[in-house]
Amino acid sequence: MQAFEGVFDLLEGLHPAAQALLGGLFTWGITALGAALGIWFKSSRRVLDLMLGFAAGVMVAASFFSLLLPAIDLVEGGGVPLGLLQPLIGFLSGSLFMLGMDKVLPHLHPGLKESEAEGYRTGLSSAWLMMLAMTLHNVPEGLAVGVSFGSGADLKVSLLLTFAIGLQNFPEGFAVSGPMRGAGYSRSFSFGMGQLSALVEPLAAVLGAYFAMTFSAVLPFSLAFAAGAMMYVVVEEVIPESHYFGNADEATLSTLAGFALMMFLDTALG
Repeated sequence: MQAFEGVFDLLEGLHPAAQALLGGLFTWGITALGAALGIWFKSSRRVLDLMLGFAAGVMVAASFFSLLLPAIDLVEGGGVPLGLLQPLIGFLSGSLFMLGMDKVLPHLHPGLKESEAEGYRTGLSSAWLMMLAMTLHNVPEGLAVGVSFGSGADLKVSLLLTFAIGLQNFPEGFAVSGPMRGAGYSRSFSFGMGQLSALVEPLAAVLGAYFAMTFSAVLPFSLAFAAGAMMYVVVEEVIPESHYFGNADEATLSTLAGFALMMFLDTALG
């Protein structure tokens, strides 16, 4: 808790865009850490599915406690255009946005065959397709960090959201670099691809912060948009991937544990 308070004091006087940039760099750094460990330590599919399940629980909790609830609180105070329709439209818009990206962006989830790649068909190798799959996950996460800092909400809420996203980014880096290393790619290439997908997060965070600050009248929409985008990734990608290889029960329990941890932290730090 003292470390959390120290980070709070350090960031408190910074511009929201700078806070968002640092938050995005933190989440990228955790992805890089996961990618670094993935090239040195072999992990069973069961362990990877447990990690993905935990990440799913963290993302669901972060979407609800740090994005949707603040959006609803903003409109309940009155004076907000469209009232409760703003977070509703924002949530659905974020989900549909990610659905469109999922249909267009070529990507391959780790552990699947190259013939099972999704999105627009290209001649890209499986390594690049796996990296693009994680990039698809990381865009809404970066936006969520930026919108939270740019919203002017309690800084502790933004820090908790950033911590949550960083926490669940660890298995994402591991999920790319580990299988790539196991497939025979070099350590340097496997690490580079594992962390490359998260480089979009600092950029998305800064864009999200500026959008939230510039269009404050639709701030509930922005917060809910980020929540909807993250929830789409969880339901469409992360949970199914954690169940695909026969570890559904363990992954489900891990998802519940991730949610419970973030619920506790939100209460303890909130």
